[in-house]
Amino acid sequence: MSIIIDKERGKKVAELLYDSFSTTGIHGRTDMPEDITPNRVVRGSLDHILFLTLTVSIDYQRDAPSLWESSRRTFDDPETRYLFDPKLLHETPLRKIIEDMQKYKLSKKTKKDAYIWRTIGITFYKKWEGDPCKFLKNCNWDSSLILNHLRNDTHLYNGRLVPDYPFLRGPKIGPLWLRMLRDNVGITHLRNLEEVPIPVDIHIARATLTTGVVRGQFKGKLGELFKYIREAWFESVKGLSIKNRPMIALDVDEPLWHLSKYGCSNRDKTTGYCPLLNRCEAREFCIKGKVKIENRIVELET
Repeated sequence: MSIIIDKERGKKVAELLYDSFSTTGIHGRTDMPEDITPNRVVRGSLDHILFLTLTVSIDYQRDAPSLWESSRRTFDDPETRYLFDPKLLHETPLRKIIEDMQKYKLSKKTKKDAYIWRTIGITFYKKWEGDPCKFLKNCNWDSSLILNHLRNDTHLYNGRLVPDYPFLRGPKIGPLWLRMLRDNVGITHLRNLEEVPIPVDIHIARATLTTGVVRGQFKGKLGELFKYIREAWFESVKGLSIKNRPMIALDVDEPLWHLSKYGCSNRDKTTGYCPLLNRCEAREFCIKGKVKIENRIVELET
């Protein structure tokens, strides 16, 4: 394995993509799947926070637009609306939750997703009176402390300690949740967000590799590259400014996601040829060579 992190290239890519996403869009898009709220839900309300929190907790190995659309339909249906109420989740048998999460295909892994969803809801009900903001306030709105509690807080279940926040505690979903709290909910007083790593998924990984910010020779599990990708964006944004504040790694999450999903996903995995190159915002950084990601295995020759 021979991996190069090109921080100077990363700075240029970060500036370009952020500016494009904030103005004309990347491949014509400036929105994220989670941006649309359910009907009659006010941005920043408790309902909005619970909708985002519970939905993002099962945002793993999923098509994001489909997941968020399913969640909105589930929220808008009076018969399944209870799934977003921590108190009602506590009072409802797991088998009923499993059944109702399938109505609009909210769950993909039926039992696992229902367990994650119910456990997180009950945690917020029992420990934080059904309000995630009380958890955030208890952490003094400190992003590092929030992530630490997500990872480590537990409770007794059937005689053994289990995580309070399954999957929300993960290295992708925890940081992603914090970004959504800032960008979608509008919580501006989260502290130390600059210490939060970029939430790496297949799209962030692909866009990082195809722009050459991380490049080299590698064949193995995609997850083995995540530490290099996190480091690349943590270092690349240093010294950059946006909206009268320092740019942080979370700021390039959405632009990179769009670049991959609507652009780099069309690239030839072996040659690097992309049919969208001429109209791609990042065309000057599109690197030649093999970037093949299949079944969580990467072949990189760039």
